Amino acid sequence: MIHLKGVMKNYDVGGRQVAALRNIDLTIRKGEIFGIIGHSGAGKSTLIRTINMLERPTAGEVVVDGVEMTKLGTGKLQLERRSIGMIFQHFNLLSSATVADNIAFPLRLAKLPKEEIARRVEELIGLVGLTGHGSKYPAQLSGGQKQRVGIARALATNPKVLLCDEATSALDPQTTGAILSLLLDINKQLGITIVLITHEMNVIRTICDRVAVIDGGEIVEEGPVTDVFLKPQHRTTREFVAQVSDVAAIGLETSGSAAAGNRTLVRVTYIGEQTYQPVLYETMRETNVPFVILQGTVSKLKDTPYGQLVVELQGQEGGAEQAIALLRGRGLDVEVIQHG
Repeated sequence: MIHLKGVMKNYDVGGRQVAALRNIDLTIRKGEIFGIIGHSGAGKSTLIRTINMLERPTAGEVVVDGVEMTKLGTGKLQLERRSIGMIFQHFNLLSSATVADNIAFPLRLAKLPKEEIARRVEELIGLVGLTGHGSKYPAQLSGGQKQRVGIARALATNPKVLLCDEATSALDPQTTGAILSLLLDINKQLGITIVLITHEMNVIRTICDRVAVIDGGEIVEEGPVTDVFLKPQHRTTREFVAQVSDVAAIGLETSGSAAAGNRTLVRVTYIGEQTYQPVLYETMRETNVPFVILQGTVSKLKDTPYGQLVVELQGQEGGAEQAIALLRGRGLDVEVIQHG
């Protein structure tokens, strides 16, 4: 659906070239919700804006639904942009226009008939949950309602792709949850491909299918959210996961009940239906290894349940190794934190 190949973006700063993006290779599949996460200044906003050519890359290719965007002239680019909607952190609404007129704005630019515009606006107002608010002005709306208007406006021309530029960063946690739920519903109902950038890992784990981590203008980690969240490889990724991880770094803490040298600390990760099954208990009973659960959580990554436990295995080392092997054989991920 979206392919970025060798994308680079340089800015001229004081007569010298500063790289904002470095050799970005990225593929975003049709119909998925793809997240891009990074710290401020990492290049994530520049990256998402290259998709609709609001930022023209210095080098590389940007292909959206089979169209090479970097080769389009002004006229054709404007036409292609109708298939790429965009919502913004600070809403970017017309303050002197009503909700209905804000949503109608791109339709009027496309010179659609008045009757069609009216029908489409009414349909979108209902879709985003703003029925009865069409005649209000932005100043009369809450932040969440303003963002709903922004989403409706972005969807006005029936785009194939929806770009979300920090769409929830200006909202409180409860409103953020409502907006993420709306985006998830839109994705499911319309099959639209959603690309969102954020600096909040909670946004990624709530609605995204896959994620790319950007640092210093480079993609440093990429993959399914379940893999990246539960097994982060890069330092930056681990920092973001730590923001929302319910299982804190355990360090060298133990229960204190095992003799020195006769304990093994492990982190056990469950994914899917095994999250709700007594696999740990059954394994320890089978191997006769005493254990203590020091920390634990059960949660979800989008629609996928997962669990993480930090467990102290007690007794002889051979018994712990046997238990770990059995757990791994039953499909669980087991990370040894410390021996002895």
